[in-house]
Amino acid sequence: MGVAIIVVLLVVGTVLFHIFSPWWFTPISSNWGMIDTTVDITVWVTGFVFVAVNLFMALAIWRYRHKSGSRALYEPENRKLETWLTVVTTIGIVGMLAPGLVVWAKYINVPEDAMEVEVVGQQWQWGYRFPGKDGEFGETALRFTSSTNPFGIDPSDANGRDDILVDSNTLHLPQDRPVKIWLRSKDVLHNFAVPQFRAKMDLVPGMVTHFWITPTRAGRFDVLCQELCGIGHFVMRGSTVVEPEADFNDWLAGQATFAEQHKRSVDVDAGKQSYTVCASCHGQNGQGNRQMNAPKLAGLNSDYIERQLRYYKKGIRGAAEGDTYGQQMAAMVNTLADDQAIRNVTAYIATLPDQPVAHTIEGDVADGKSIYRNCSACHGRQGQGIWSTKAPALAGMNDWYLATQLQNFRSGVRGSHPDDEYGQQMRAMTAYLDGEDGVRDVIAYINTLDAPDR
Repeated sequence: MGVAIIVVLLVVGTVLFHIFSPWWFTPISSNWGMIDTTVDITVWVTGFVFVAVNLFMALAIWRYRHKSGSRALYEPENRKLETWLTVVTTIGIVGMLAPGLVVWAKYINVPEDAMEVEVVGQQWQWGYRFPGKDGEFGETALRFTSSTNPFGIDPSDANGRDDILVDSNTLHLPQDRPVKIWLRSKDVLHNFAVPQFRAKMDLVPGMVTHFWITPTRAGRFDVLCQELCGIGHFVMRGSTVVEPEADFNDWLAGQATFAEQHKRSVDVDAGKQSYTVCASCHGQNGQGNRQMNAPKLAGLNSDYIERQLRYYKKGIRGAAEGDTYGQQMAAMVNTLADDQAIRNVTAYIATLPDQPVAHTIEGDVADGKSIYRNCSACHGRQGQGIWSTKAPALAGMNDWYLATQLQNFRSGVRGSHPDDEYGQQMRAMTAYLDGEDGVRDVIAYINTLDAPDR
């Protein structure tokens, strides 16, 4: 009897929670009100079944409870009951699926005046591409993908020269304008979803899919990958910024085209002159100086160095409370006038000879190897760094500096800035480390890895 009462209370509580729930659909992409309608139909159908089945179960528990002297009747088949169940179930399924087919047809039937953007997914980042002034995307292929061409654009295709590339997890969209969203994956199955839009779709390797939306409210909204895509799936997040069209156009005008990125030149001699300031801490050959808390630079991935210098210059790094050395570094970066100066000094650092470093940290190598399995997905099995995941080399670097940075990530000194996209991922991943012992153990294992040939 008690179980029957509990089941009834569960049904009543569920219905009341739905009626008085504070969580309702947000009017952010209101052109998809029809999606809300199909969801409502699904809720009504499944809700009716939930209530009916559970109340019947409560009735059966009460009516057919154990009674002294009573006997159960075994009835292996009941054609009339099975027919009714089949008919009712079929009606319910058709009622849920038919509206979805209508919505799907409109979901992929894009208005003629829609602007276009391509979403590119990879483990565990987002990238975005807009067509240039010609209004056409250039052809892409995986064989063209490299550290200097991460979107894999065909260099021989004239349509791709003016494509606007956004190598960032943040997508900007204009308000009150239909947008056609193309979807492409560079590696495994992903799913691009902005929950407030009620719009999502898989990114399937080897296929290009699409849908369209009209963002109707300005703001910043989360971009999620809603398909399990590997160990870093949970940190594959981004943002969609919906803004007035004039603001969007200003932002878009500030992004580089494929041609502009490939025209960028470097002046190694100018970089050498700029490096004289850096050498006072990092050493003439970029060997690092522990007394100055300056890590080794020689042998470090150039794209990583360039990105970190920009972060310091923009205040993304070196502004957190307690980051004493980062604040010093931020001040020194101001001696680099602009992005060109950053590229120049980075190019010069790439010419410095890589030298072995002394190991200063000991720990449980076996335990560290187990921990490092998580790290290897981004940094490589041999700690060589992987340009596509924006992860720097670890092998051959100063172990004392690695330990400091891991502790900074754990404490929030690093990786807390909203624009530090990859730092936020690292901060989440350091949760795997079991305090200072875990830090020492994983670094002890990294010390066993051979520095990669560069």
